[in-house]
Amino acid sequence: METQNTTITSEFKESNQNVPILRVKKLSDKAVIPSRGSPLSAGYDLSSAKETVIPARGKALVPTDLSIAIPEGTYGRIAPRSGLTWKHSIDVGAGVIDGDYRGPVGVILFNHSDVEFQVNVGDRIGQLIIEKIMTPDVTEVDDLDDTVRGVGGFGSTGV
Repeated sequence: METQNTTITSEFKESNQNVPILRVKKLSDKAVIPSRGSPLSAGYDLSSAKETVIPARGKALVPTDLSIAIPEGTYGRIAPRSGLTWKHSIDVGAGVIDGDYRGPVGVILFNHSDVEFQVNVGDRIGQLIIEKIMTPDVTEVDDLDDTVRGVGGFGSTGV
């Protein structure tokens, strides 16, 4: 049985040799290396490196004290953690990390509740999702092709 497990592990390592690497630099001893909660988790948990209070109905930029290098052909999207959103009404603001950004990663948190929210050092505050990106060339045109939907937007196809 031990030989079989070793074989499976070796095959797994061989099959992952072409997996891109997410390079992470800790900027302080309070930084936590991002990790996934389970093997099939889409996102890498991001943790706070500083105690921060998110005011009621307010927002704050929470530092992670990490810098990262996103694999080529991808970008990083900072997304909410569902538990924070459901239990505490804490949401994540816009968070796109471009492939050439090397500065510190911060997470914008919005508090949609009527009470302030305490973030402690080490708390998981968001998740980093690495997504493939396409960046086509831009061409100005005089007209666009017609579609069934046309110019309808903002609920035009139903709520």
